[in-house]
Amino acid sequence: MGIVLLLWEVAAHRYWVNPMLTSRPSQIWRTLVSMASSGSLWMHLGVTLRETLAGFAIGMALGLGVAIALWWWPALAAVLDPYLVVLNALPKIALGPIFYIWLGHTLSVYGMAVAISVVVTIVMLHAGFSEVEANQVLVMRTFGATRGQILRKVVIPSSLPTVMAALKVNIGLTLVGVIVGEFLSARAGLGYLIIYGGQVFQMQLVMTSVVILAVISALLYLAVTWAERLVSRLLHLPMRS
Repeated sequence: MGIVLLLWEVAAHRYWVNPMLTSRPSQIWRTLVSMASSGSLWMHLGVTLRETLAGFAIGMALGLGVAIALWWWPALAAVLDPYLVVLNALPKIALGPIFYIWLGHTLSVYGMAVAISVVVTIVMLHAGFSEVEANQVLVMRTFGATRGQILRKVVIPSSLPTVMAALKVNIGLTLVGVIVGEFLSARAGLGYLIIYGGQVFQMQLVMTSVVILAVISALLYLAVTWAERLVSRLLHLPMRS
């Protein structure tokens, strides 16, 4: 990584590449320090993190709720399955203008974050619930367990690895949704900085925002992985590679 940064700096300094188009690591560092000193970095970073965490929580809660409903009522799952396939294939960015008109420039970002992640979450969780071993469910029914008891004591515990996998997928998709939403309508956030930097041709601002996003993505993924390890240790579940 250090070699790549060094080559990038040298190439921009010697004009092997146009620094107006690629920026350079030293400019990115100066921009980062300047934004941190002025406080604008923390404001935009806070906006993006708040939107990401809120969208993540809403998407997971909504996805889990719908997946449970589909498992609870198989007829409902049969009816909604074609619509879920269509929604999953639909480019969610096409919904951006609709969310902007319906929700305004702030809430539309949350709408995009949830829209991009929730369908994948529903499909993953419902598939996990449906793959629970039939013999376990049969034994519970033999002992007179209600559908709610089967859900709590068999289906959800058996599907915890799928739930944790959905968390890993969802955190990345939610961040993508937030950035797309900020591209379209936000007045603050890292996505807004990228669009603004591109409009005024300040590539150091664009590159700085991209670097910050890369760091955020890695930290969020590590946080979810840490949570998975913690839950696996507490419940004695096998870890996925």
